Amino acid sequence: MRRVVVLGTVIGVAAVSMVTFGQAPTGPTPRAIEATKIEKVKNNLYIITGSSAGGDAFSGGNTAVFITDAGVTLVDTKLPGYGPMLLERIKTVTNKPVTRIINTHSHSDHTGGNAFFGPTVESIVHENAKKSLAADPSYAGERAKFLPTRTYKDKLTVGSGKDQIDIYHFGRGHTDGDSFIVFPALRIMHVGDMFAWKAIPYIDASAGGSVVEHPKSLARAVATVKNVDTIINGHIPVSTWNDLKEYAEFTKDFVAFAEAAMKAGKSVDQAAAEYKVAPKYKDYVVTIAEGFVTPKGNLQMAYDEMKKK
Repeated sequence: MRRVVVLGTVIGVAAVSMVTFGQAPTGPTPRAIEATKIEKVKNNLYIITGSSAGGDAFSGGNTAVFITDAGVTLVDTKLPGYGPMLLERIKTVTNKPVTRIINTHSHSDHTGGNAFFGPTVESIVHENAKKSLAADPSYAGERAKFLPTRTYKDKLTVGSGKDQIDIYHFGRGHTDGDSFIVFPALRIMHVGDMFAWKAIPYIDASAGGSVVEHPKSLARAVATVKNVDTIINGHIPVSTWNDLKEYAEFTKDFVAFAEAAMKAGKSVDQAAAEYKVAPKYKDYVVTIAEGFVTPKGNLQMAYDEMKKK
């Protein structure tokens, strides 16, 4: 079951996940425009997909479009320069203005389009995600006005009734500032890159991410959030609540493997050579984007974290 795959949606992640938005592409290529679609998920919620092709068609993470009585809430805004394309897609389903942006985390393939919508649009992130963005030179000087305008620590609710949105932080994982965005009336949750794909996660240690804490944070999400059946992932198509539960178990199993290997005195290289995806995870793969995310890389991070305990 040692399958290796190149996922088109994440080929570009290696190039853009940690770049500053001043260094990233300035706008969508023709291939990205063609590949990126707006699709109805349920009622008044749509998804503007991350493209299914890599290279010059990569457009960043999945964007949720939630149409409320007051206006449109966006969850994640893709790469820098992609704002006009987002607005073009939004106008095909509503004439209401964008009034709020929520970012699942700080990486530029999820926050890059924020500035296009201007500093007057309410923008929300976890407090740690704002710290990461504030440290980015691209937000220095005059561009500081594009930093998120609102933060929270553990949970924040905005709107009410059918327009209610609950925003949660359950701990470290992909970064130290990941948010889970729940649309209770629709039973839908956007999880960003805490569950980007069915494979070993990309953990950004430079942004406070943690291989060891990741499954614990996912488990807290599964235990806390109720009445959700549809998941909007960071980069793959929409999945289910059961998929999220399975992914939490998958990441827990990976950490358990790392702990057992380290306790047995095995090197990272030895452990990586032995690691296999359990047969019960039928749709899962081992390596993402030609080695961008590998068992060895995540095992090294896990070993380093466990040595500090």
